[in-house]
Amino acid sequence: MGAAKRKPSTMKVKPKEEVNKKALVWIGSIVGVVIVAVSALIIIFS
Repeated sequence: MGAAKRKPSTMKVKPKEEVNKKALVWIGSIVGVVIVAVSALIIIFS
């Protein structure tokens, strides 16, 4: 008897990549906003 054929599970891999990309975009935007805010405060109060 031959082994049963299994379909490749492609759905398990894609959501992780999307979540990682979204997390990187969120972290990058938050860091950018913090840098802009701190530099603006330094310019205003210096």
